[in-house]
Amino acid sequence: MGIGDRRAALRRGAQAEAWVADRLEAAGWTVLDRNWRGRGGEIDLVVARDGVVRFVEVKARAPEDPTGLEAVSRSKQAKLIRAAEAWLLEQPTAPEEACFLVAVVDCGAQAWTVEWIDNAFDGG
Repeated sequence: MGIGDRRAALRRGAQAEAWVADRLEAAGWTVLDRNWRGRGGEIDLVVARDGVVRFVEVKARAPEDPTGLEAVSRSKQAKLIRAAEAWLLEQPTAPEEACFLVAVVDCGAQAWTVEWIDNAFDGG
C-alpha cells in the first residue's frame, strides 16, 4: 500500500467514524469520547444510552473488500479490551452494561451502509 493509498484509507476511516457517530446519535446514543487513547490502544467511539456503554470499533470497508468482523484480529481485540478497561477505570461510576460494537461500513460509491455487530467479542 503506497502513501497515497494509506492517506485515502485514513481519510475514509475518519469519515466512516463521523458517519457512524451521526447514526448512533440519531438512534439516541450519546457520544462520550471519540478516538480515546489510553493504555493498550485507541477506541474509535465510546457511546452511552440508558446506563449502557458501547465501545465502538469502526471498520471502513472499500467496495472490493469483503471483510467484516474478521478485520478485527485477536491482537486488535486484546488492545481494545485493555483500552476499554482503562477507560472504565477513569469513570466515576461503572455502567450497568458495557460491551463492544463493531460497525463495518461499506464505503461504496452509492449510499453507505453499515453492518452492526453488537457484543462483538468477549471481554467487554
